[in-house]
Amino acid sequence: MAPLLAIVGAVLGFVAGWMFCRSRPTLAEGSLVPAAQPAQPVPSFADVLEDHPAGVVVCDASGAVRFRNAAARSLRGTHAGVLIDEAIERHLSEARRGIFSDEAIELYGPPKTVVMVEARPLPDGGAVGFVHDISEQRRVEQVRTDFVANLSHELKTPIGALSVLAETLEEETDPVTITRVVGRMMGEAERASRTIDDLMQLSRIELGGERGVEAVRVADVIRSAVGRVTEIAARRDIHISSLGSASVEQADDSIIVEGDRRQLVSAVGNLVENAVKYSEEGGLVEVRADRDGDWLEVAVVDQGVGIPQRDLRRIFERFYRVDPARSRGTGGTGLGLSIVHHVATNHGGEVTVSSVEGEGSTFTLRLPLLATTPVDPLTDQTPTEYTNRHVDRHIEGVA
Repeated sequence: MAPLLAIVGAVLGFVAGWMFCRSRPTLAEGSLVPAAQPAQPVPSFADVLEDHPAGVVVCDASGAVRFRNAAARSLRGTHAGVLIDEAIERHLSEARRGIFSDEAIELYGPPKTVVMVEARPLPDGGAVGFVHDISEQRRVEQVRTDFVANLSHELKTPIGALSVLAETLEEETDPVTITRVVGRMMGEAERASRTIDDLMQLSRIELGGERGVEAVRVADVIRSAVGRVTEIAARRDIHISSLGSASVEQADDSIIVEGDRRQLVSAVGNLVENAVKYSEEGGLVEVRADRDGDWLEVAVVDQGVGIPQRDLRRIFERFYRVDPARSRGTGGTGLGLSIVHHVATNHGGEVTVSSVEGEGSTFTLRLPLLATTPVDPLTDQTPTEYTNRHVDRHIEGVA
């Protein structure tokens, strides 16, 4: 009887243990050791190359192309593709002979594009070729090169003048002469400083660095731009009149553009400053701002000397001066209109000019409008500005 009870107890113990284990979470359900996850498929090397932004072409030892990724295939059938394919074939041939080779190809577009084609030998006697778009890299390098070249060129004149004036002062004892020479030295130093500031601003805009984007009221831009040249205009007895739907006197604050406030003020300010400098004493400069459908047009009109037709195409080039002698007299750096052009381009717009010699010029800055949201007369803010400002105050109070 005892052996029988032992056997029955063993069976019952096995069944109870099995049932207990079944009732507990398995390793996969939450034990200390996680269950094995299903293996994820590892992308093949060809899949990686297929999605690479650079063009990749692989050939075997005989020169037969065995692989082209999507970027390389997209070039085929295009005018640029014909030139690039010819370069790839030539460089793959060099690479099959064990020679590392590369070449920069300039495609004049539009837009202008620079492509680097390079090839490397493979261990099996074949070769692999790469096609990289280096347009942005070249553009940045060119901006930096131009900045250094322009800076050194433009600073030669004021630095040379400062050197001569300093030599004049060395043994000068006449107070009147000293005062006159010191005044000229201060003028040359200011000119050098202004040139550096303009070059720095232009380079930042061209490089496309950090740019604050916000809703900007055009009336505020015009007020700030006109305020920058008020003193210059007063010295020359020039009246600045603001007309149109975004005038300074009767500003329609519903005209809003999206962009960088400082850049926009700089652009309009440069146009107004140029108009004042090239107007005759006692003249009139008008700033007009109006809607044209979904666009804003800010026109700066002067009654000054005007611009010859042969120069109209080049006036937006950096350092280009229609009349170098007159530019020296007005203290211009030759960078103002170039800054205006780049600001307009950065904001999706354009700047145009019409001029008649002896009658004056009209520069028009054309920018896309953001909205026509009216401003609450009680708060002097758009609904969005009012809400955002109160939210900010609430957050500050909580903090």
